[in-house]
Amino acid sequence: MNGTMDMGVSTRLGSFGSFFALWVSMMAAMMLPGAAPATLRRARTGGGQGRAVPLFVGSYLAVWALAGVAVYAVYRPHGSLAAGAVVMAAGVYEVTPLKRHFRGRCRESVRSGWAFGLYCVGSSIGLMLTPPALGVMSVTWMSVIAVLVLAQKLLPAKAALDVPMALAIVGFGLLIVIAPSSVPGLTPPM
Repeated sequence: MNGTMDMGVSTRLGSFGSFFALWVSMMAAMMLPGAAPATLRRARTGGGQGRAVPLFVGSYLAVWALAGVAVYAVYRPHGSLAAGAVVMAAGVYEVTPLKRHFRGRCRESVRSGWAFGLYCVGSSIGLMLTPPALGVMSVTWMSVIAVLVLAQKLLPAKAALDVPMALAIVGFGLLIVIAPSSVPGLTPPM
């Protein structure tokens, strides 16, 4: 990686292998805590099969790994205008019916880790596109996104929480466009 993964919006992803290993590790750290309730439900309904939970978790992570392949395929170093636009779009997505649909399905009991993963990717895709927009593998931005995703998986969906969060994300996107130098980690240190 040679330090290329933390240069703000001008970050280059490096080799596919390095990026993929980092992405999968990052998704496991960020997404598995929020998947714990579904994993526990799967363990209870697994019918005594010892491999039900590992298959559920493995296929759930495989969906997130495929999302990483897509990110790698389309990602290009960019400027603060593109970063701000992606963040604003993520904020708008937070209040769409499509987001609500996927969020509801991501919270339901499903038999397959693959289906659960697809629902959760649909629920979190807006938030998950912000790290590549903000600096790909920034630990700071990953931590913020992980907390938001975990909260959305564990807390009930309520407009009183979701709308202010969406407005805050859109406002943050506007700040990135208007004053990118005021956003820590957006551009590499000089």
